[in-house]
Amino acid sequence: MSNSLPRRALVTGASGAIGRAIALNLARGGAHVIVHANRQIDVVTRLADEIQAAGGNAHACAFDVTDRAAVHQACEMLLEDGPVQILVNNAGKHDDAAFPAMRESQWHQVIDVSLNGFFNVTQPLLMPMIRTRWGRIVNVSSVAALTGNRGQVNYAAAKGALNSATKALALEVASRGITVNAVAPGIIDAGMAGQVFDQAMIERLVPMKRAGSVAEVAALIGFLCSDEAGYISAQVISINGAMI
Repeated sequence: MSNSLPRRALVTGASGAIGRAIALNLARGGAHVIVHANRQIDVVTRLADEIQAAGGNAHACAFDVTDRAAVHQACEMLLEDGPVQILVNNAGKHDDAAFPAMRESQWHQVIDVSLNGFFNVTQPLLMPMIRTRWGRIVNVSSVAALTGNRGQVNYAAAKGALNSATKALALEVASRGITVNAVAPGIIDAGMAGQVFDQAMIERLVPMKRAGSVAEVAALIGFLCSDEAGYISAQVISINGAMI
């Protein structure tokens, strides 16, 4: 691939506030950003249009990360235009319940999106990335995976396994110029934080006394996807206002 061409980046779950911020950050950094959604193709299409209107490069795609056949078909189409060298596995799902009352479907669906989705999307893109001898994979985890959280046994299990997968995959590709890291946000103002955490609760839980912003999460991920972060790999990096 010519050095004059922008690196291609795929951001899954780009229809949400954090995914949107990640995509905008990567586009500002010069990447051609593929913005993904499951059902909300209209949302990511508007995001791609916004990036292009600002002078960046982007296009939208939609597929269900839990549907392995659909993911493979989508990835084959994406790879027709060249390798994806930056992958941000941001797609995730909450379905909270106290463990005694958790339905089997809640357990499986949350793990299916965060963990099996990582496998389904990353695996078909990995060998083309390896052949370029340069790549960045960032998996979006959660503070819940590190500290636990009541009502989120399924979510903590999914993100905890994602953290372990991050470390193991980083070892496999370290000699190929590819880094693999996870970012674990704490309380982030992503549109719904105010509905879940009032200011009094935030001040009790977060030493910095505020929620983080999606731009702060995106800036960290943007750095991890840069050339400057080439010696950082196999890390789970928290961004949580000194919660832990």
